[in-house]
Amino acid sequence: MPTPTCKICGSQHLKTAFEHTIMSRHSAAYCVCADCGFLCTQNPDWLEEAYAFPITRADTGLLSRNIELSRKVAVLIYRLFNRHGRYLDYAGGYGVFTRLMRDAGFNFYHTDPYTQNLFAAEYEWDHSTPMDGVTCFECFEHLENPMQEIEKILSISKTILFSTELLPDSIPPLSWEYYGFEHGQHISLYAPKTLAYIAEQFGVCWSSANNLHLFSEKPIAASLLKKLSRSANRMAYPFARKTTFEMIARKMRRQQRQGAAR
Repeated sequence: MPTPTCKICGSQHLKTAFEHTIMSRHSAAYCVCADCGFLCTQNPDWLEEAYAFPITRADTGLLSRNIELSRKVAVLIYRLFNRHGRYLDYAGGYGVFTRLMRDAGFNFYHTDPYTQNLFAAEYEWDHSTPMDGVTCFECFEHLENPMQEIEKILSISKTILFSTELLPDSIPPLSWEYYGFEHGQHISLYAPKTLAYIAEQFGVCWSSANNLHLFSEKPIAASLLKKLSRSANRMAYPFARKTTFEMIARKMRRQQRQGAAR
């Protein structure tokens, strides 16, 4: 039997962190890599069953999370990237995030081969239109072969804004909700040094603001990423009723109307 290797760095320095039952009936061993800190299940043979519902019913925060992320991403794109560029929401689920960003005036598209696009069907990506950036939220933890999938995303754009909850310094207790034992879809979990390794392998820079992360060609300080993401819900100016997000959305929509009128 071949020696198991890390799915991120290829190291053989793996050890079993713990074993647990998935979906109340599947036994699983979780292995951690001593070199890059990646924690995963080696042979998740329950995935077909786990994805009977691609968006698990346990994800009760789907709408609130998309609203919060849309506010943060609007500010980040407006301040750091091409605000009039094209952006793709990869593994975009029902299309909620694409619709929110479109409504705010940003040129967003959607792709997800496993879930019906209910909210942004008219903005389905054609797989050929070039993109200035990619968003990918609550997806990395689902990847069975992360390096291959991340390489695919980076072939679309070298700028990726993504979310996933990172491992702390030590293996979390079995009560950690992000393991997702009840639905069996979270099979790949990353430490900060895991993301650092991935960025180095693909020749991009990496920074994080809590559970929001960025791969990009140009370095962007984590302190700036945190500052801008925190500003999403702040007042745009003293005594204003509009937030920073709403101020940006108002400007973007006005510029869209002016462009259409020309």
